[in-house]
Amino acid sequence: MTTALYRRYRPETFGEMIGQAQVTDPLMTALRGDRVGHAYLFSGPRGCGKTTSARILARCLNCAAGPTDTPCGVCDSCVELSRGGSGSLDVVEIDAASHNGVDDARDLRERAIFAPARDRFKIFILDEAHMVTAQGFNALLKLVEEPPEHVKFIFATTEPEKVIGTIRSRTHHYPFRLVAPAAMLEYVEQLCAQEGVQTEAGVLPLVVRAGGGSPRDTLSLLDQLIAGSDPVEGSDTAIVRYERAVSLLGYTHAALLDEVVTAFSAHDAGAAFAAIDRVVQTGQDPRRFVDDLLERLRDLIIVAATGEGAGAVLRGIPADELERMGRQASAFGTDRLSRIADLVVGALDDMSGATSPRLQLELLVARVLAHTGATATSPAPAVAPASASTPAPPAPVVERESAATESKRPEPEPQVPPAVEAPAPVTPSGPVTLAQISDAWPEILQRLEPVSRSSWMIATDATAVAYADEVLTLSFRTQADVAAFKKLAAGKGPSEDLRGAIREVLGIRVKYVARFDADPPVGPSAPVEGGEPAPSAPPSAPPASPSGGSSGRPSGSVGRGAAAPSVASASAAPVTEWAVAPIPTDPTDPAASAATMAVGLAVDDEPEDVSAAPAPVRTLTMPREEVESPAPSAYAYTDDDAPDDDEFPPPIEDAPIPPRAPVAVERTAPPRAPRAGGIERVGEAVVRQVLGATFVREEPYAPPTRFN
Repeated sequence: MTTALYRRYRPETFGEMIGQAQVTDPLMTALRGDRVGHAYLFSGPRGCGKTTSARILARCLNCAAGPTDTPCGVCDSCVELSRGGSGSLDVVEIDAASHNGVDDARDLRERAIFAPARDRFKIFILDEAHMVTAQGFNALLKLVEEPPEHVKFIFATTEPEKVIGTIRSRTHHYPFRLVAPAAMLEYVEQLCAQEGVQTEAGVLPLVVRAGGGSPRDTLSLLDQLIAGSDPVEGSDTAIVRYERAVSLLGYTHAALLDEVVTAFSAHDAGAAFAAIDRVVQTGQDPRRFVDDLLERLRDLIIVAATGEGAGAVLRGIPADELERMGRQASAFGTDRLSRIADLVVGALDDMSGATSPRLQLELLVARVLAHTGATATSPAPAVAPASASTPAPPAPVVERESAATESKRPEPEPQVPPAVEAPAPVTPSGPVTLAQISDAWPEILQRLEPVSRSSWMIATDATAVAYADEVLTLSFRTQADVAAFKKLAAGKGPSEDLRGAIREVLGIRVKYVARFDADPPVGPSAPVEGGEPAPSAPPSAPPASPSGGSSGRPSGSVGRGAAAPSVASASAAPVTEWAVAPIPTDPTDPAASAATMAVGLAVDDEPEDVSAAPAPVRTLTMPREEVESPAPSAYAYTDDDAPDDDEFPPPIEDAPIPPRAPVAVERTAPPRAPRAGGIERVGEAVVRQVLGATFVREEPYAPPTRFN
């Protein structure tokens, strides 16, 4: 029967402590200068040396040669407080988890009154001090605040915030921390050498990783592995095998991690999923495998970044494994490794609490393979075609050859020029025709894509069907595409983005007519029947007003219709640039043009100096039937209820009732429903634009009653 490893190697002096210099150095300095306090609070994670440090401090205070920072180890007090000592009467260790009440605090106060039996101080060590109740701490408060000269308190806890503030403020607080992996690895190597135990490569790094920085947990795991180690033939030593350590600690074998990483680098889906199947069939936790894979990716990133200096960062890894990891890192590159690590981190977060971790693991492998494959095959995204169902017309030979030459040309190194000016728009010689717009449409879409992806997606489904007088007619497949194309936010939207792309390519600033066609023409910009462009409105003859006069609009613009007074000319910055073509009030009106009757669409970018005709008024004649009035009857008034003369005039007897003539009632024309394919403009923005109104507040509508 042997003693546990962490008990056999428990430190007896502050010099034997590892990884806690922030605590040991000031304590030793205070002991040398005889500036020791009356109460201490040691806090930190479990197994990091809090209770051990409290015993060492007690040895230093009660040593026969002390107080000293290094106990002699031979006096009675030092021997009794050593690893195998029986304990001292003047050093009382109390488990606060089971002695946390008011009665226990009273018992401690009674014991503290008496002087120490032999040593210099009577020291009380309260382990797990956070378990003491608030009433128990309050019972100890007076004693801790003003203890006798021979009493010292040492509180050890993993949760210092649970110690009440009145106690914590009267102590010297020393925080303990977890030990760094490098210091812990060196420490366990020394212990294995003292124990005469050999370990295969990679065993001790796994032990240090499983210990999590806690010396006690690390030594417990190492003790378990040593107990199950195989004896070496012909010697008294034992050896700890890597396979046994991996299976016992639950980590993924390095060979399996290498297989998965190699499959990722080679984009071998079969090998990757075969390795995942072995992970599941061996009963390994998928979450632990993903955690190990993330650890390996982290090591590969370090190897790719540091190169030959990776051994100084990744301690405990053999040289041959570092060389193999260097080859894997060069196959990926730092950027790809970082992106894959991001995918693994996201999968690890999703697997916490997941009901099917195996499914999450397989989906992770599929995403990594798709990502690595897309990165390896297409380093730069290709430009999407102009339309999914309608092929684009061939571009000119010169432009196609130049594009092919530029695609084969290697990308130059990025340089920062001192000043970059925007390219001037290309002005074509002569007027621009629909055929030129059709030929330049692929280039226009290519210019539009980097500006706005959403605008590019809307424009790819548009078909240019006519162009005349700077008015470009676009046909869309659905009414939703028309609405999306016309949508503006802060003066920006798909229509403005497309207008800018057209201006960059052709050097013209167009206006739009957007409409919905159930059967769009073939090709991105095919002309209408007859081969001639069909403008949506007559370019030279504006619609006449009901009064017979002209609306006053210049050629090429379309009026807003009957519902728009001259607000557009008064507003310097209208809410939207879309204007609705007039819908005739009478289908038989000869002044209504065929284009206006058929389309009723929208043209944007109209001039600001527009004077609209007054709104037409519809006159409705309502004849009334003659109704015979009843004969007047005499009524005798009393003095009390007699009306005034000006209230009721005297009746006219035998007066003939003239027939009532028809009454002419003038009423404004009610709003008409938009035609099929037309535009319905509603909302607060339209009210502000048309009426020039300013929003103040909203009030609920209450129908009139007899009382209001």
